[in-house]
Amino acid sequence: MSYATLISPATLNQQQKRPDWVLVDCRFNLSDAAAGYHAYLNSHIPGAIYAHLDNDLSHPPTTDHGRHPLPSPEQLITLFSRLGIAANKQVVVYDDVNGAFAARLWWMLRYMGHEAVAVLEGGWPAWVAAALPTHTGEESPTPALFTGQPRREWLVTLDEVPHQPLLVDSRDAARYRGEMETIDPVAGHIPGAVNYHFGRNMTADGQFLPPEQVREQLLQVLGETRPQQAVFYCGSGVSACLNLLALKHAGLPDGKLYVGSWSEWCADPSRPVAAN
Repeated sequence: MSYATLISPATLNQQQKRPDWVLVDCRFNLSDAAAGYHAYLNSHIPGAIYAHLDNDLSHPPTTDHGRHPLPSPEQLITLFSRLGIAANKQVVVYDDVNGAFAARLWWMLRYMGHEAVAVLEGGWPAWVAAALPTHTGEESPTPALFTGQPRREWLVTLDEVPHQPLLVDSRDAARYRGEMETIDPVAGHIPGAVNYHFGRNMTADGQFLPPEQVREQLLQVLGETRPQQAVFYCGSGVSACLNLLALKHAGLPDGKLYVGSWSEWCADPSRPVAAN
């Protein structure tokens, strides 16, 4: 059996010593880029390898110029091979913020054709709360040969944005409305975009809502647009991946990701901005 959306801490604990499983710790702090790695060294799930948002899950721009540009397919093949991911591997990813960073790696693997990847439900806090085993220090993966190919139809670039039937802004409502902006120099959203904050998929303690409830919420947002035509974005193409995970969790077809997101769109003052 493979896992392609979510996996519980109890299930992972039963399976994670298998040689055909790869665990990746994606903890990160946007205000302190070293914090996630230091937290990993201090304590992590046994066998987990660390992946850094800036250094591993992002790369100097090729398809986009947002805050966290997507690595090229060649760079992703190199990364996944270094992490020990091959076609027969079950991958589990986690962080400590309800999957907001882990979902980026989940999406990147699926974008490159690797379906057997799941996000740990509740993440590191749920693992610790369950008093499950932990390790300290750094763990070294056994390199593998990753052979996936990109699903280019899942990726939307800047020049394609104005031609999309539906844009879904995954940031919180206040940032979407332009009432405040914590990271980017301009507040607001891409004209025509609707708002669906990724947090709406979860309970207060970071557990995903039942699939049927998430499905109903997403279908209300999508309206007459088919899921596979919808384009999700956020600040830099990271947390929007949680909404793409929500689509999969709800049993809906895969949507698209505008990786450059608001950080790329608002960088040019000639591009229109909407608020409220």
